[in-house]
Amino acid sequence: MRAKSVRWPKAPRERREAWSLETALRVRDVISPRNRIAVVLGLGCGLRQGEVFGLSPEDIDYAKGMLHVRRQVQAISGRLYSALPKGAKTRTVDMPSSVAEELNRHVEKFPPVEAELPWGRPGTDRPRRKFSLLLATRFGNATAVNTWNTYTWKPALAKAGVISPLPEGAKRWQWEAAPKDGFHVLRHTYASVMLEAGESVVTLARWLGHSSPTVTLGYYAHFMPEAGSKGRAVLDGLLGKQGDQYASRNSPDSPQG
Repeated sequence: MRAKSVRWPKAPRERREAWSLETALRVRDVISPRNRIAVVLGLGCGLRQGEVFGLSPEDIDYAKGMLHVRRQVQAISGRLYSALPKGAKTRTVDMPSSVAEELNRHVEKFPPVEAELPWGRPGTDRPRRKFSLLLATRFGNATAVNTWNTYTWKPALAKAGVISPLPEGAKRWQWEAAPKDGFHVLRHTYASVMLEAGESVVTLARWLGHSSPTVTLGYYAHFMPEAGSKGRAVLDGLLGKQGDQYASRNSPDSPQG
């Protein structure tokens, strides 16, 4: 087993589970107006939570219908930092017109704010970078993930009937929600909608920021109920009536043969 030619087998990737579209839209509609755009970006573009919190108006290309995912906001040891997206890779994501309309309405109602955060991992001499934030707190600060989950996300889940209401006398931080109902479920729902609509796995992998389509298939192949049907239809056409017509045209007994 110590031979270089022998490798440990990799554990299979756990299948991701999505919400129904009705559940996702219900959460979008009951969350606070300021934070509605977070659900829209997670569901409509597949952005991760930290990427939503780090999105800037300068990252939005309305003319081309694209979002440039260039940074994320993350909390480490109680402090907020800005950094490159997961895997240290920026990417460009398709932006549906419905998302663009929501972004326009959000910016009109909640103007972007300037933020200055340390860049990268914690350290003694971390450079600070200033950028405009699309989504911020009502006090004009960058959004902290844990605080947002406790005071914004879970109340919305309870209103939508996804989780139980906060028990009487319980503290907010004691409010339980299953890991499957975290913000990341919106990304899974986005992937499920794209694949069920027949979107290319290669294209979806690029939009999600996966290292390869293999990763995307490992997580989301079960969202492709029609996989194989398109190829089957083509072959049926070639080997069925179309195939018979081709054979008759090329038969030695046919006028064209």
